[in-house]
Amino acid sequence: DATVVPRPKQSQCLPPLPPPHARHPTRPPAQKSPTPDATPPRPPPPHEPGRLPVPPASAAMGAQQSVNAGKAKVDLHVDLTHMLCEALLLPPLSSSSATISQIVGRISLKHPSLFGRSEKLDVILDKGVNDSNVVVAFRRPRPEWLSQQSFVIQHSMTPEIAVHGFPADNFTRSGSRGVNLSRLSLGVEINEPTTSKWTSGTSVKFEHIRPVNNDGRSIARDHEGFPLTCSGNLHDNMIILKQESGYADVKDNSFLRVNFQMEQGLPLVPKSLTFNRVKCAVSKGIKLGPTFLVTSLTGGSIVGDMAPYQAFAIGGLGSVRGYGEGAVGSGRLCLIGNCEYTVPLAKNLEGSLFMDCGSDLGSARHVPGNPALRQGKPGFGVGFGYGVHFNTDIGQIRVDYAMNAFSRKTFYFSINTGGAGS
Repeated sequence: DATVVPRPKQSQCLPPLPPPHARHPTRPPAQKSPTPDATPPRPPPPHEPGRLPVPPASAAMGAQQSVNAGKAKVDLHVDLTHMLCEALLLPPLSSSSATISQIVGRISLKHPSLFGRSEKLDVILDKGVNDSNVVVAFRRPRPEWLSQQSFVIQHSMTPEIAVHGFPADNFTRSGSRGVNLSRLSLGVEINEPTTSKWTSGTSVKFEHIRPVNNDGRSIARDHEGFPLTCSGNLHDNMIILKQESGYADVKDNSFLRVNFQMEQGLPLVPKSLTFNRVKCAVSKGIKLGPTFLVTSLTGGSIVGDMAPYQAFAIGGLGSVRGYGEGAVGSGRLCLIGNCEYTVPLAKNLEGSLFMDCGSDLGSARHVPGNPALRQGKPGFGVGFGYGVHFNTDIGQIRVDYAMNAFSRKTFYFSINTGGAGS
């Protein structure tokens, strides 16, 4: 009795680097600039500095039109992006509403020289049935050896099921309690010049976060009367200073990647949240003859002021497979380990064995309102299984079969386009 679930958004505990089981394991990924944190996902995660977000694991259909505006050329791109999920692969086991909820439309507008001096303006609108995301980014031209600056405004509306959702079907999926997050952010991002192995970025932004119900009305408490914000009011404000550094050492037969993020909430406005949030991830890949072994370890911690939605959520395709999004738990601390062993089966075809585990390290009770404990989440989970990966020109097609600690099974079907649409 397997459960089929749509591809969830990436758990907040994971770093912006893709987990080992979400990339081609026999090809160590090229070095990439760090990506500031965000909450997503159903709209794409917040963007890499100087680069707009792209939806993960999707196939896009659309058209592009170039329009001359004076001396500049404006590129207008319209996509009808269908997030591929099990509802399409196995229709008898899913409801049609799950399929419709995965459809996301995208309109992007790019101006290569807004004021005639190569200033770049990017505007992206993503709209789904339950999600929306708008990003406006302005970049001033600077020499490559200097830090690159971007001014960014973003607004997203996202269902919050990783922390406030309830586990169902023996923790194989998470249901909604009708809590959504409206997030408005304004800030500046600075990318330092990239060296051969190191990347570094800094950002300062103001965030206004407002919980709303499914009707779009502001709410301060959940269905059981517990607060949804740190302040206890209808919204939270915070000014965040973020530093992110990445290291990548890629060789013919192995790779090592390290990503470190630190966020500091600054008390510069009344009632703003003051906190320190740290995440670190290390992944190592080794080629063993024709096979490839990838392991990763991710940890996170937050101290100081905290709203429930800031907790590290554990469970799902991005962290512990076999569980629903956030169904393992959510806490002030997290520790996640992943291991995947890939074997070539034929040309462009691979098989894999994997094992994931994650824990909140007993920190769920320190999250305001104890949402994980009230939902009966275990706080520790182990998932294991196998998968088949087919590499194509459009990306890697993956079918994974996972089983959790409750012997419940889940199929995952996805296409990793590796940044299609960027």
